[in-house]
Amino acid sequence: MQYRRIGETGLELSVIGFGCGGNAGLMIRGDAREQTRVVARALELGINYFDNSPDYGNCVAESNLGRALKELGARPLLNSKVEIRAENLGDIAGHVVASTEASLKRLGVERLDVMQIHNGPTSKPLAMEGKYYAQLPLEQFTGPGGAMEGVRRLLHDGKIRHAGFICRGGDGVETRELLDSGLFHLVNTPFTLFNPTAGYAAPGLKGVKDFGGVINRARERGGGAAIYSPLASGFLTDDALRGDNRHPLARAYDMNSESSIRLRKQAAAVAFLARENGISLAQAAFRFILTHPGVIVGLGGFSTLEQMEEIARVADMPPFSAGDMTRLAAVWASNFGL
Repeated sequence: MQYRRIGETGLELSVIGFGCGGNAGLMIRGDAREQTRVVARALELGINYFDNSPDYGNCVAESNLGRALKELGARPLLNSKVEIRAENLGDIAGHVVASTEASLKRLGVERLDVMQIHNGPTSKPLAMEGKYYAQLPLEQFTGPGGAMEGVRRLLHDGKIRHAGFICRGGDGVETRELLDSGLFHLVNTPFTLFNPTAGYAAPGLKGVKDFGGVINRARERGGGAAIYSPLASGFLTDDALRGDNRHPLARAYDMNSESSIRLRKQAAAVAFLARENGISLAQAAFRFILTHPGVIVGLGGFSTLEQMEEIARVADMPPFSAGDMTRLAAVWASNFGL
């Protein structure tokens, strides 16, 4: 396993992280004994960073990870998040604190190494209804009683070591303002073979969200990036390329829908990276994201131990060659030949 430091924080994360979200499903829908077995093997392989959220299975993933770590007597680096929903707008700072304290109890620890606001910043007015939390107006981050005030309370009380937030795309101005505040050191962002705009310019791509080089900005400000959904919801895998069904624990998709067929065509356009380097497409997807020096960790979502071991092997792989990267840029410039 290899490790990278988050800028000026001193935290060193394994370049492969353990994501506990619902797309792969293990930490939500898996058998408890299997969850513990996979977590134990991840620790044995040197994975030291676990990414979680109350939203993953309605708090189930946090509780399951906390149980597994207690059984193993292990304390890796832990991340969890806070979702700010419509009912929390009256006291955002208080909710940030209360939600984090509840996560600490479920995980069985006294402090998070990283806590992130799960809402991406936006300047657009939002009608936040029900369980919607994808974005939060910037002034509700920065204003009195806002999310940043809650983060400062948690830092002061020693309940978190560092803070971050999520990027949702099309929010370059807003993410720069948050990073320039100096309060946030780890951004979670997509950065994939399908959409590299969080780290690299790709002017030929059409119909993708612009992540505005946020990885570069985070690095400039003494932070870094954690990459979520590096397999593009599982479409950057050999199984998806063949149109095979997902693992029973994983979130199901209609592989014959119009959008799925398009994604599979895009995967075929970048599959040369796997084929010509003798690796799986999933490994190629992770190897790509680790080419960027501002990426600290790629967050793997695993349904099985074998999937986790497959991705962990990427840590020791060299970067892609200049020729590979040139060909990849040509694929983007052609919009995947579509």
